[in-house]
Amino acid sequence: MKIEPLPQVTASKVIGLLEFLNDQEGKEDIYKLAELVRYEVGELLSVIKMGEMLGFAETPNGDVVLLDLGKKFLKCKMGKRKLLIRERLSKLNLFQSLINFLKTSENGHLNREAILDELSRYLPHEDVECLFKTVVSWGRFAELLGYNPDTEVLYLDEEAFPQEK
Repeated sequence: MKIEPLPQVTASKVIGLLEFLNDQEGKEDIYKLAELVRYEVGELLSVIKMGEMLGFAETPNGDVVLLDLGKKFLKCKMGKRKLLIRERLSKLNLFQSLINFLKTSENGHLNREAILDELSRYLPHEDVECLFKTVVSWGRFAELLGYNPDTEVLYLDEEAFPQEK
C-alpha cells in the first residue's frame, strides 16, 4: 500500500479554494488563480493537491476544476462538511494506516512519539513533525481523531468510532 504524505495546508485554505473556484464557474487556470488569490505557486499547489486528495478538485491541462463532490461539499452545512471530509480522509492510506495503528493499541490511544515513529516508518523522507501537525489538524477538523496536547496523546474520536469505547 502506497502512503502519500498530506500537503501542509489547513482545511480553511482548501475550503477557500473550493469557494473561489465555485465563484469562477468551477474552473480556473492555475497561474491566474495564484495571482487572483495572492498565493505563491508552491503554496497554491499544496492547497490544490489536498483538494485533489479529498476528491473535491482535479487539475487537467493546467486548470483547477471543481468536481461534483466539491460542489456537493460547498452546499453542505459545517456538520455535513466535517462528515464528508471524515469519509474522504478515511479513504487515504495514511489515515487508514494510522487508524489501524490506533485500533491495535490499548484503548485506541497512543502517545505522540509512537505516532512520530510510525509516520517515519511510512514516510522516511518526510518531516514527520510537520506531517504529525497536519494529520492532527485534519483529523480533529473532521472529528476523526482527537489529540490532547497536554498529555501528547492521539486517539480515535468517539463520534467516528463509537464501538471503540
